[in-house]
Amino acid sequence: MKRFQGNPILKPILKHAWEARATFNAAVLYVGGRVHILYRAVGNDGISRLGYASSLDGYHIEERLSSPVFEPGNYTGKDGCEDPRLTLLDEQCIMAYTALRDRVSNAHQIALTSIATDDFINKRWNWGERSIPFAGVRNKDAAILPRKVSGRYVMFHRIDPDICIAYSDDLHHWSDIKAITGPMLRKWDCLKVGAAGPPIEISEGWLFIYHGVNFERVYRLGVLLLDKDDPERVLYRSESPILEPTTDYERFGRVPNVVFSCGAILMDDQLLIYYGGADTVLCVATYDLSELIL
Repeated sequence: MKRFQGNPILKPILKHAWEARATFNAAVLYVGGRVHILYRAVGNDGISRLGYASSLDGYHIEERLSSPVFEPGNYTGKDGCEDPRLTLLDEQCIMAYTALRDRVSNAHQIALTSIATDDFINKRWNWGERSIPFAGVRNKDAAILPRKVSGRYVMFHRIDPDICIAYSDDLHHWSDIKAITGPMLRKWDCLKVGAAGPPIEISEGWLFIYHGVNFERVYRLGVLLLDKDDPERVLYRSESPILEPTTDYERFGRVPNVVFSCGAILMDDQLLIYYGGADTVLCVATYDLSELIL
């Protein structure tokens, strides 16, 4: 992949207490001719909130709000809202995120909410009801497929160490949970794997970026290709990572040796992957789609 020479594209702002420590792991949407970026921010209190920035070209930030646009709730993650993923569905933006219930024990679970697409684009932060699909289950890395399959919504998530799938008729009640892929023995992703952003539909299938972790706790990115009509079926899996930590902003930070993505977009046949570097800053790298699917 080609890293943007201007990386990182977002850094912490010390004078903003809510994002003074880290700004990373962002959900992205390309809609209305603009790239909308919803990023995880860690404040001086150690709590994660979500901030907003946007870009016309996907690389240079033209707008960044000075206050968080989403904050922890009491039941759905009182100690932090982390690692958002955004999916456009039926004029709604569905957001899946990790709700941190207890920082001491690192108790976390998946949470879902939504906002009207028009409200999101115009920065009216009228978030809907928050729900917990799997109450009490330690779970994360949730991403909703951007269309129904066989009349049902599809969610990818991780119950360690596997990437799992689940289905729903209403985005509230989920069933048919099963693992679709797991760590590869003696490979770069031998400890655990998890979804990056929502899969992107291309002619060959669902292009699914994922992260893999090895026993040295190095986070890298790889790619899966899933069947369009049966997203449980993995058609292809990269033997080698497509991105791994090599630069200083990926190797040194709050958590060293991490590249971690929560979203990607297609723009002019270029895949733009937004990723956190060392759990501290937000970066972007690109891949020519024709090269990626050869």
